[in-house]
Amino acid sequence: MPNLPEVNKKLLVTGVLILTVLLVLIGAFVSGKGGIIEVQDTEVAVIVNYITGEEEIVDRPGYKIFLPFVAQAFVFDKSPNNFLMEGEQTRSANHVRKLTVRAKDGSNFWFGKLEIQYRLISGKADVVLHDSGPGDSFKENWVKSYARSVLRDEFGRFSTVEIADSGNRKDATVASQLRLNEMLEPHGIYIMQILTPKPNFEPQYERAIEERKVADQEVEKLKEKAFQLELERVRRLADIERDKATEFEVLLGTMEKDRISAEKDAVKTTKSADAYRIRLVAQGQAAERESLQKARGLTQLAEKEAEGLRAKVEALAARGEILVQEALANKFAMIEFEIVPYRRDPTPTRIEHMGAIPAVPSKGGNQ
Repeated sequence: MPNLPEVNKKLLVTGVLILTVLLVLIGAFVSGKGGIIEVQDTEVAVIVNYITGEEEIVDRPGYKIFLPFVAQAFVFDKSPNNFLMEGEQTRSANHVRKLTVRAKDGSNFWFGKLEIQYRLISGKADVVLHDSGPGDSFKENWVKSYARSVLRDEFGRFSTVEIADSGNRKDATVASQLRLNEMLEPHGIYIMQILTPKPNFEPQYERAIEERKVADQEVEKLKEKAFQLELERVRRLADIERDKATEFEVLLGTMEKDRISAEKDAVKTTKSADAYRIRLVAQGQAAERESLQKARGLTQLAEKEAEGLRAKVEALAARGEILVQEALANKFAMIEFEIVPYRRDPTPTRIEHMGAIPAVPSKGGNQ
């Protein structure tokens, strides 16, 4: 039968060996060398193979298996982080004293609370491991090292009055974010957002800014009034144009109506003129026919009278001197002679009479 102390000694050695193995296994799992690791939604892991030197980035949540003691897993937090600039002293790597900026006009202004949101770039987790070390080492110095100088530079480009304008602050904020990302991207860090509050100024500048604000408000009121006047002008012009268009349409309608009426009157006048012309032509033709008939009658009458005259002429030509003597006899028959005895010349060659009554031509006689 074995000795009792020897049995206790073997049990003690076995227990020590088992405890040692458990401690090694626990240490392996804790250190990431145990061959299995769980990656959370907010985490990214880098598995380093010490034999081949390969590095694998695990960005999807779940369990990852690897060779224990040959490879090692390093887990990083990829959730958003806040870098706060607030207060009069630095409290931690992500909570430093407030940001004070010297403006381009020589005055100072500061931000009571300025917040920078950043995160680790998952695809560059291996760079973060080599550049910053494991765990949360990347949160310690990078943002702190660059943020203050870049923000002072970009916000300091403006004067105190200019930085009071939210548009200028937005421009400075965007420029700061771009520059910080350009500087921090090689280190595997990305600036998500910079929250910039309204800055604080020295009392005299506060008054100047308030006066400027009041003046800007007055300018905005004047701009609004000018805008309203412009709208009113546009509205009135639109009303005028609409009235003009309406009047123009009415005028076009009136002109069209007058044109149609004029065309009707023209047609009517043309028809009346044609009827009048036809009537005149008919009357002219009738008058022409009547004149032709009268002319023919006069021609016949003239021909008959000419025949009578021709006959008389021929008769006169035939009787000749007898007719002349008859005519003289008839003429002398109408003359009353008064003879006064007077002897002046015993042989008178002619006889003169005074106060003789003119002879009256005989009816039907030739003159």
